[in-house]
Amino acid sequence: MALLLSLETSTKICSVAVHFNSDLISSTELHVEQSHASRLAPLIEATLKVAGVERSQLNAVVVSSGPGSYTGLRIGVSTSKGLCYALRIPLIAVNTLDLIAYEVSRLNNTITLLCPMIDARRMEVYCKVTDNDLKEVLPVEARVIDENTFKDLLQSNRIYFFGDGARKCQPVISHSNAGFLDGIYPKASLLGKLGYQKLIQNNSEDLVSFEPFYLKQFFTKALNIG
Repeated sequence: MALLLSLETSTKICSVAVHFNSDLISSTELHVEQSHASRLAPLIEATLKVAGVERSQLNAVVVSSGPGSYTGLRIGVSTSKGLCYALRIPLIAVNTLDLIAYEVSRLNNTITLLCPMIDARRMEVYCKVTDNDLKEVLPVEARVIDENTFKDLLQSNRIYFFGDGARKCQPVISHSNAGFLDGIYPKASLLGKLGYQKLIQNNSEDLVSFEPFYLKQFFTKALNIG
């Protein structure tokens, strides 16, 4: 039996949840952009308080590992690692695309393919393709979307596209086999369920070496002044 704290900070929405094993006890979401750094710690405390759980009672921390927002991922992972160091408990990481694909797979019983998409700006998305049992069909990649994207798969498969990167792709991916789902985003309330599955398999991360899955390297340009 385990109490898990889950942190999801990979997109514009920040969420925190507490699970007892795979059962949700409490969850909180904050739909305010660029607020993760200042609001994550209070959100954690509020969610633990509603759950009636002290930090010292936690058995593991689950974090959404990316891909996603560079800043959001850094905040979520650094906070998770700090808690795990202090409490001497395991860190469980879940791929963000797997997390949102899991949500749709629970709702969909038909024979289709699933394509979670996270916005990577302009016409680029982080994405992968799975079947409805979450078995990988195409691996995670950063892909620029055009009218030929997934053309071969769409010829013989119904594909559902979802996540915050999918809406901008809808006018471009116009095949009759393409379906688009709104309102799907990574949630800590589901993150804990996947985290618990990994915990009971002893599938945890090394606290020293673990880093977020950025997928693409983040480059900054130095400014020469004077």
